[in-house]
Amino acid sequence: MQKPDRIRPRALGIAFGRHEPGPLNAITDVDGVLVGHATLIEGERTRTGATAILPHGDNLFQNKVPAGLKVLNGYGKFAGSTQVAELGEIETPILLTNTLAVGRAIEAINGWTLEQPGNERVTSLNAVVGETNDSRLNDIRALRPSVSEMVCAIKIARAGAVEEGAVGAGTGTVAFGLKGGIGTASRRLAVAGETYTLGVLVQANFGGSLRIDGRAHDNSAVADKDGSIVMVLATDAPLQSRNLTRLAERCFGGLARTGAALSNGSGDYALAFSTHPALRRTPARRSEVCETPELPNEKMSPLFEAAIEASEEAIINALAMAVPMEGYDTAKARPSFYDALRLSADS
Repeated sequence: MQKPDRIRPRALGIAFGRHEPGPLNAITDVDGVLVGHATLIEGERTRTGATAILPHGDNLFQNKVPAGLKVLNGYGKFAGSTQVAELGEIETPILLTNTLAVGRAIEAINGWTLEQPGNERVTSLNAVVGETNDSRLNDIRALRPSVSEMVCAIKIARAGAVEEGAVGAGTGTVAFGLKGGIGTASRRLAVAGETYTLGVLVQANFGGSLRIDGRAHDNSAVADKDGSIVMVLATDAPLQSRNLTRLAERCFGGLARTGAALSNGSGDYALAFSTHPALRRTPARRSEVCETPELPNEKMSPLFEAAIEASEEAIINALAMAVPMEGYDTAKARPSFYDALRLSADS
């Protein structure tokens, strides 16, 4: 649980952009999206976990969703990325975790997916796993989270409010020399006569010089240079993989607004998917030619702007909701400590 003094920037009157957030200001404002965390804080060295994002609660392998992936700087290990780029779809839960846990995350997704009713004859699937390196606070060599712990994150994924800060895959992350974490935000907007929702969830673990709503934030932390971020965007707008890839790319606009260094040592990934029911790639739709709705290019600009705004706010929410943490720096083989961001109405 978060400490009571942690508060989101919007509650202090700090807004990001001009579009309104959804009711929860979270990725789960997109109907059907589920999120689950496995958080591991044990002893003096274990500060890690996993976060699961499910585009819907049905059989994902049988009812795939269109998706697009964009990479800004590819110093990372994003499993399943080539098949997402090639086929433009997601067929499993998305797991976020630490760098050395990617293989176990694939095992967790494979095992969970193969056990789902209707998948008895499945012999190949594309597990989607993103990662950042939490070794500045976590003994990353200790082989945690385990496969079963990551399966738990998938199984407990739910709709509703999303816990933020030092939870799940953000338990041991660091950003801007401060405690990083998981953050989320959303936007609701009218496009072509319809109202659509867009939500972003981030695993913030990167470097730079922090800016909040365009202003440099003065803090005592030493600004990092390297580090990584994974941004997952969900929308109910009718978009196929080509425009989802374009939408994912706009997440980096929000990343840049926060003062990210975008360095040689960063892994910067953005994944976007659509939950629109008419675009769900069911067995019937995959077996024959079918007509599907899609927003045209000329209607994409408001969604692009919303993606930038929600990504920026999700990152700042991750820092604002994190708590100070003591842990273990694996590379330096010594205890470590990272303070948390402290905001006020005039930040």
